[in-house]
Amino acid sequence: MAENILNAYNIHDLREMARRKLPKGVFEFVDRGTEDEVALRNNRAALERIRLKPRVLADVSRRSQEITLFGRKLPMPVALGPTGTAGLLSYGGEIAVAKAAATAGIPCTVATNSMTSMEAIAEQAGGRLWFQLYMWSDRSLSHKIVERAKGVGFEALMVTVDGAVPSNREYNHRNGFEVPIHFNARNVTDVLSKPRWLAGVFLRQLLASGMPRFENYPREVMDGLMARTLKKSILKNDSLDWDDVRELRRRWPGVLMVKGILHPQDAVRAADCGADAVVVSNHGGRNLDSSIAPIDALPNVLDAAGKRLTVIVDSGMRRGTDVVKALALGAKAVFIGRASLYGVAAHGEAGALRAIHIFREEIDRTIAQLGVRSIEELDGGFLHFSDE
Repeated sequence: MAENILNAYNIHDLREMARRKLPKGVFEFVDRGTEDEVALRNNRAALERIRLKPRVLADVSRRSQEITLFGRKLPMPVALGPTGTAGLLSYGGEIAVAKAAATAGIPCTVATNSMTSMEAIAEQAGGRLWFQLYMWSDRSLSHKIVERAKGVGFEALMVTVDGAVPSNREYNHRNGFEVPIHFNARNVTDVLSKPRWLAGVFLRQLLASGMPRFENYPREVMDGLMARTLKKSILKNDSLDWDDVRELRRRWPGVLMVKGILHPQDAVRAADCGADAVVVSNHGGRNLDSSIAPIDALPNVLDAAGKRLTVIVDSGMRRGTDVVKALALGAKAVFIGRASLYGVAAHGEAGALRAIHIFREEIDRTIAQLGVRSIEELDGGFLHFSDE
């Protein structure tokens, strides 16, 4: 159904649909990186430097991309990573993304900065849900969120550790898309140029439940996006250390992941603290500019701690070939983020599901052309590393 509605053949098609529908400030918040966007570009360049070496005349008529992750089967080696802006892209966007993941049978990671509460997403979307946690300097606030996630029944807790201080996204300042949101001539003109988004997303949200808020924040710091006090309540975690991971391990009975790992010794430390998995990630190029591409960091992380941890990777994934490259290097699964956001902005739940289907189709086609029948058969022998 999503194919017929959208006529989208790749993630770039969904991105272009999203760009046309969204105000510039909203689109750029999703689409861009930080500072000079060196890391953003390098994420793609690093993936494109890896080439594939297919084997031929292999019977691939009975192929499968099913994997087992944390003891449970997945129909494809992809999960939806945490994204906190879906509610500004489409009305009820977070629920739509989670429903798409549930339909596809893959996990969806609910973000601390979601504009829909974890309880509402679990009730209305169902499926396999994981929760992403940011930490406050007041640890008790974060631990309250952990207890909420535990009570809702989330399978996994993912603590993001690569944002000790806010990143420098200069385009947000220029577009007036900051927290708290404030109106100026530039962003008012921007919003008025997209009347369908204004009426169908922002004003609809305003009439239904008031100014959008970070609904997973503790009640003590939950302010609307335009509230002057919001700046003081934004997450501050520059005092976070490995003892905090140990404490989360003590409090959380399920799968514990540490997201934002690029250095192999940090993967070792995560294992020492009791984590079950690490996510090799540079936040999609949105935090530290010039950071190493996760796909380049992946082999060293695997060498250091791959036997002790499940290693997942994200950042820059736009094609099924990108996913296959990561799996051939040794990652157990791949997170996608922006792709599902482009989809939900383009056409709500159907768009998010189309993004997932595009990856599924491309992964299936890639493994067939490589001459493998299952994800387990992938290894470094199918890869060629180019200096171009």
